[in-house]
Amino acid sequence: MSTFLQQLVNGLSVGSIYALIALGYTMVYGTLGLINFAHGEVFMIGCYIGLYAAFWLGYDALAAASFSPMSATLVLLLAMAGAAIVGMLIERLAYRPLRGAPRLAPLITAIGVSLLLQNIAVLAFSANPRSFPSIITEHRLEFAGVTITNIKIFIFAVSILLMLALEFFVKKTWTGRAMRAISFNLPAAKLMGVPADGVISLTFAIGSALAAAGGILFGLDQTKLEPLMGNMIGLKAFIAAVLGGIGNIRGAAIGGLLIGVAELMTAGYISSDYRDAITFVILIVILLFRPQGLLGVVRQEKV
Repeated sequence: MSTFLQQLVNGLSVGSIYALIALGYTMVYGTLGLINFAHGEVFMIGCYIGLYAAFWLGYDALAAASFSPMSATLVLLLAMAGAAIVGMLIERLAYRPLRGAPRLAPLITAIGVSLLLQNIAVLAFSANPRSFPSIITEHRLEFAGVTITNIKIFIFAVSILLMLALEFFVKKTWTGRAMRAISFNLPAAKLMGVPADGVISLTFAIGSALAAAGGILFGLDQTKLEPLMGNMIGLKAFIAAVLGGIGNIRGAAIGGLLIGVAELMTAGYISSDYRDAITFVILIVILLFRPQGLLGVVRQEKV
């Protein structure tokens, strides 16, 4: 029982990171019908921004315990702001000129942007793995044979807080209603006076900021980062969005948590060698039996 509970705690921690990244995929797809395959690289860039922000704010490995909670929060906010700017630049320079083009063109462009960002990161940060600074001092708690760290609690709490904030923003604010209007019918939303370009740019900014938050939380949990880490993490987050129902915000959150728990349960009860494989097995199963996802709906389109 203790093994199950331990893997559940670990899975929810990892899954909450996947959920934050998956929200970016699902927001962009829900608004534009576009799969932003460069989103995993935005996650990676956010992690590196957090790394350098921590050093800029005075982080010292020899006196890590003196790094204040306020500074750690500032690292998170700076990373989110930097990634938001990157996301808006990607939308403005790469995707906006292709709006209205055949769907294959933005898809190929997204893959190209992903490769471009990977290579820029290799040149800028080097290909060698880096250690993410311990901006939060770790404390371990033992309960019923289960080890819970304050970092895992922090990861889960921040993730849930950001998900709830996004849900409130989309459902209760004018801009959120504009996003939903564009998602439903872009030409009609323009005719009703919705500033589509600004709202779409903001959608990319919010999704990128959430990916950066996931990057900071990933760095705290896994500690190692390198320029190509967005490949697998981004792909898993995309699968989480598909599992929950891509285009559905709650579905992306649930999908991320389920993927994280499935991975850690597989690692705990079968083998860590199959941890990544179970994610793709889930993808195959969901595409075969419920391609719209757990919370997605089938939409009929006139052709």
